[in-house]
Amino acid sequence: MPQTTSPDDSRPWPVDAPLGDLRGLRVLDLGCGTARHAAHLVRDRGARVDAVDSSPSGIERARARYGDLPGLTLVCADAVEHLRTADPYDVVHAALALSSIDPHRLLPELARSLKPGGRLCFTVPHTDAAGDAPGTEAGVPTTDVWTELLRRYGFEVESVTELDAPEEADHASSRLFQARRPARVTSRPRTTRPPVPHAAIGVGAVVLGPRGLLLGRHRRGTLELPGGTVEPGESLRETVVRELAEETGLVADPADVRLLGTLVDQVGGVVRMTVGAVVTAWRGTPADQPDESVGDWRWWPLDALPPGLFECSAQILTAWRPGLPIDHAPAHFTPFADAP
Repeated sequence: MPQTTSPDDSRPWPVDAPLGDLRGLRVLDLGCGTARHAAHLVRDRGARVDAVDSSPSGIERARARYGDLPGLTLVCADAVEHLRTADPYDVVHAALALSSIDPHRLLPELARSLKPGGRLCFTVPHTDAAGDAPGTEAGVPTTDVWTELLRRYGFEVESVTELDAPEEADHASSRLFQARRPARVTSRPRTTRPPVPHAAIGVGAVVLGPRGLLLGRHRRGTLELPGGTVEPGESLRETVVRELAEETGLVADPADVRLLGTLVDQVGGVVRMTVGAVVTAWRGTPADQPDESVGDWRWWPLDALPPGLFECSAQILTAWRPGLPIDHAPAHFTPFADAP
């Protein structure tokens, strides 16, 4: 594999060529250390790089050396916390920095922080100098586990490459993963079980604000619109208002709910009906509510929706905006007469 020499010493960068053409791209270097590689990507590859590390001393050394380099932003922060607030990236790179972070905490944020079609390129240790693998008992995922986790959280794994130490007597090795966030937004069911009969009709509410579309994460991992089951005696608009308040704390009036239509599909022999709606006005700020299954409410730009949408939410979104690049199980949509 082609290697590039570090701009500061003679050590090679084994994860340089796989990054591809970076000119003008927004790149994140996670676990950047003293930012030698990040500075190389800015100076020699034409990238705009955010270099993030949780070590204050490492970032201070980086600032002393590269603090005035245009195009390089040095950040001392926890990786996951940074990803939760950063704008989306074209490429995320990490050299031997991900093994110390809980992948179930990290990978969902990485998937949401990459632009559709964006690339993730990272290395993880495989064996030590004696040739021994750290193993899952040490909390280090194996190659197969990393591959499964990446796919679970919405990545397409393009390749896994063996990287061996250059010295013959050194048996240390690592694995280079190249993955990509799909250009289209994915969706999936929450579970393989069909809905219980009394829960087979529900609503989902599109809440679009200045910062984007409101989505929350279900405890089973899917990202969803506010919504839920219609209760006896409720109108559909009343259900939208109640569910919005129960799940997010937002307050709306039934008069500010526009019903889009019905979506009908089948799950495990149960006919499921979902009614899509758009909430045109509301009061308050979305926040997690006690004892609710969905939380972590965030605003998402329509051109950077995250993968792993709940399929009913995905169906509503493409009924509302047919041009959205979202894949989902088919459903028959019947618009209401007053829907535009």
